[in-house]
Amino acid sequence: MEYDEVSAGAVVFHRSEGAVEYLLLHYPAGHWDFPKGNVEPGETPEQTALREIREETGLEVVLIPGFMEEVEYVYARGGRRVRKKVIFFLAEAKTKEVKLSWEHTGYVWLPFDKALARATYETTRRVLAKAHRHVKHGV
Repeated sequence: MEYDEVSAGAVVFHRSEGAVEYLLLHYPAGHWDFPKGNVEPGETPEQTALREIREETGLEVVLIPGFMEEVEYVYARGGRRVRKKVIFFLAEAKTKEVKLSWEHTGYVWLPFDKALARATYETTRRVLAKAHRHVKHGV
């Protein structure tokens, strides 16, 4: 399938004293989701994910090998259908000190159950659940 847009982002987590928390960003449209953005010409999806996380949150993160999930959907922009693919990675943040960009109205760090409940979209919840399994068993 051909896509009108390809974005990349990551499920960002922080671990301290055995507890794991996940970062959700509050978008101006009202939904809670992961940091992500459009892949720029000449960028790999991994580079895009790292850049977008840095731009949107100020966090420096490390991508965790072995995790990649793709989400596809269609939305309307200016009366036309836009086919979009988003590639999500898994990223560990060493701190929780978020410096939010103008693109978002808020953020929250939550344990898995609460992050699952807060995430707006079913696709976000599905990616979060897979990421959580990876964090618990593969990292």
